[in-house]
Amino acid sequence: MAPMRAPYWGPPIAVLPLLAREEQALVDVLTGLDAEQWAAPTACRDWTVHDLAAHILGLKLGRLSRDRDGYRALEPRDSPEAWVTACRRLSPEVLFALIVDSTAQIADHWGRLDLDEPGESLSWAGPEPAPRWLDAAAEYSEFWTRQQQIREAAGVPLLDAPEFRGPVVDTFLRALPFALRDVEARTGRQVAYTVTGASGGRWTARREADGWTLDRAAPTSRSPLASVTTDADTFWRLSAGMLRVGDVADRVTAKGDENVCAAVLGMVAMC
Repeated sequence: MAPMRAPYWGPPIAVLPLLAREEQALVDVLTGLDAEQWAAPTACRDWTVHDLAAHILGLKLGRLSRDRDGYRALEPRDSPEAWVTACRRLSPEVLFALIVDSTAQIADHWGRLDLDEPGESLSWAGPEPAPRWLDAAAEYSEFWTRQQQIREAAGVPLLDAPEFRGPVVDTFLRALPFALRDVEARTGRQVAYTVTGASGGRWTARREADGWTLDRAAPTSRSPLASVTTDADTFWRLSAGMLRVGDVADRVTAKGDENVCAAVLGMVAMC
């Protein structure tokens, strides 16, 4: 397999130290929930807190079974709804115990791998197998996003410290080159995305002869093809498909080519 161009993916994101801490934060939240909070509706589809917790458990058990244990069942195929529906037979106490039992196994699994090797492809980042560090970062980002949705529904403080949210913003921006795949531009033209606040930063996509590449904090030309600026909270919610651009127009600044801005703002980094 030909090596992947590092500029396409951008520099590695180090999430391994955060995986166990994010898991423990979720356990701490679930520990204190009452029956009403477990049944509270969330921003994710028509799922409750119980359903989202079951979904998180399914993601973890699926990853361990598939990648750690080499077990790849043919059925069911990518059916989170079927899994969540089945888990509704479990009491919150049983579901919580299963989540606790799986805690630390994901972090241990990723810690045993060479994260520079190619892993699974990520639909939002391109068809090529992504480096494992990006796969791990994507998994951390989904766990964090789902925990945020649980916290909001349960009415408890969000896990918004920059150390937790920053890597999520960084990960979601890695969707930018693929989001621009149909944008034709001469070599050297740039598209800038700025996320404000302690969890943010500036990312620049640059057109090369064979596609778009990405770099963080790279110098941006005085007249980029397009530039978008928003705050970190709005950004991750847009990237997770929780918000529509039209609903947060007052929180987004978009300049330059309208079609390019639309491609950037339509970027989704979660399936």
